[in-house]
Amino acid sequence: MSSERPRTTVATLRRKKDRSEKIVMLSAYDALFAAIIESVGVDIILVGDSVNTVLCGEESTHSATMDQMVYHTRIVRRGAPNTFVVFDMPFMSYQVTAEEAVQNAGRGIKETGANAVKIEGGSPRIATVQAIVDAGIAVMAHLGFTPQSVDQLGGYRVQGRGDGANKLVEDAKRLEDAGAFALVLELVPTDVAGQVTDALSIPTIGIGSGINCDGQVLVLHDLLGLNEEFQPRFLKRYASLADDVRAALTEFANEVRSGTFPDDAHSYE
Repeated sequence: MSSERPRTTVATLRRKKDRSEKIVMLSAYDALFAAIIESVGVDIILVGDSVNTVLCGEESTHSATMDQMVYHTRIVRRGAPNTFVVFDMPFMSYQVTAEEAVQNAGRGIKETGANAVKIEGGSPRIATVQAIVDAGIAVMAHLGFTPQSVDQLGGYRVQGRGDGANKLVEDAKRLEDAGAFALVLELVPTDVAGQVTDALSIPTIGIGSGINCDGQVLVLHDLLGLNEEFQPRFLKRYASLADDVRAALTEFANEVRSGTFPDDAHSYE
């Protein structure tokens, strides 16, 4: 990717909100896909702890580790040197103490070259966000459905309905006041996500939260149709690559078994 592309910054993202320009974010986990993402001008790559479920076959994100997240974020940065990259803090890397959270966030930035970290949660995380920001690290917050709390929330459920809407708005304001530069809203009713977006000067990025957010995020493998078993209502598939992969592998296997591959064009003299 050419270095001529201007680097996206926190200030860039804020200006996009001010100008009502939508922000595009994708979750990805490797250098090859990161390079393709950068080539089309996506604003943000989130290296999510969803790597644990999407690539590693785990049932939840809980067993994702700092080492794992450092590895995947480092190679994403290698593939997308000019894209804004966010390091997703794994479960229990920031929940114990603010001091430990700062240390882990610092490691995530130092060892990967990421531009920011992301942490989940509202009121209980305010002091942690403040401490990380005070250490000079940009923080993306995350409200609504928070996957690391899936068991506490009782499963994959929409958050912020009824009386929960006011709390969601209040938590969002407090996270902004603590220094968060952006906020992911996951599985939030469209109108509530709009209330949060209007209440903040920082951008909101939705996943399953409707059109009123300042931007949208999906997992790359989901929108490409590679993760076939994952079929939530909010997911739009823009390709069916699992079918293409199966067809290619079947053709390869058939040619090997029939002796038609490799042919002269794919051999050396």
